[in-house]
Amino acid sequence: MTEENQTPVPAPAAAAKPRSARRRAREFAVQGVYQWQLTGDGVNAIERYLKESNPAFGRADENLFRAIFYGVLKDPEALKTALVPHIDRPFEEVSPVEAAVLFAAAFEIAHMPETPYPVIVNEAIELAKTFGGTDGHRFVNGVLDKLAAQLRPVELEAVRAKRRH
Repeated sequence: MTEENQTPVPAPAAAAKPRSARRRAREFAVQGVYQWQLTGDGVNAIERYLKESNPAFGRADENLFRAIFYGVLKDPEALKTALVPHIDRPFEEVSPVEAAVLFAAAFEIAHMPETPYPVIVNEAIELAKTFGGTDGHRFVNGVLDKLAAQLRPVELEAVRAKRRH
């Protein structure tokens, strides 16, 4: 990536408590997907840029970062196809920040069953609050709840049953 085409990646707002390595991994994955959307740069160039431009990258769970970031960019069209039925507007009208959060969380919901979907949705909401617009987190929550209901119906029902008792 050259100096001329480096797109500034949104920086997270100051956090009240220290972020876990997994939260940092998700933050960097979202930043990478955001950068990819805006620049079209390759995954290796984006990963290198993220590592070199932010000393906090070393405190992220690199395996989780790579799983999400590379997973999203392996087949973003499949993720977009899964998300579109749950979005109330053309996908092109979704802000790049919210789209990046949705891509990352959709990948986790679809391909990382070891992570409970409520954790994924909560993390996505927090990322949308950190990076996105004022009410972006509500939009992200609604879309991901619908996606989780479609892709993880058994888990969703178990969570709902647990809440009833």
